[in-house]
Amino acid sequence: MRSRTGAQLSSLPLILALVLPGCADGQEAEPEAAAAAVPEAAPALDDATIAHVAVSANAIDADMGELALEKSRDARVRSFAETMIRDHRGVNEQAVALATRLGVTPADNDVSRSLVADAEAARARLARLSGAEFDRAYLEREVAYHQAVLDALDTTLIPNTTNDELRALLTTARGAVAAHLGHAEALGAELAGSAGGQ
Repeated sequence: MRSRTGAQLSSLPLILALVLPGCADGQEAEPEAAAAAVPEAAPALDDATIAHVAVSANAIDADMGELALEKSRDARVRSFAETMIRDHRGVNEQAVALATRLGVTPADNDVSRSLVADAEAARARLARLSGAEFDRAYLEREVAYHQAVLDALDTTLIPNTTNDELRALLTTARGAVAAHLGHAEALGAELAGSAGGQ
């Protein structure tokens, strides 16, 4: 498996740093903070590293779904969270099976560690919220998160994957991510409409 240069992969940390930090509470990240979160030189991602980024991203969203099940009382939000848990854990099961079959160990990396750190901060912010405020913030984060992952899949992960089976799995997962994005946007708009009518 060949490695890519940092210059070719600079878009992934930038996308994730600009979109993910701070969006859990419905606030955009401060530009200075987002710029500071971008490493000087983006790490090179080979297939093992890309696999780890994908597994990390899926695990993060499944965990956020677990939090939503703990916090939300809205049946629509809970149903969405159950879908996130089921779908993202399902992709990870496929990724682990593929990695095992290929004899590849997903490699921990700075991008995965950054995703996990951002998710921990987002979870802490969301955990302080309740009721409709939680539901809105959770769905806003889901929209931002899925858009960032979709952008990363399109611009970095899929184009830089050299293994055909891993590329096929990421391409299939891309369709689910796009569907999740649409679902989160529609549900967020529905909740906003419900709140506006009260």
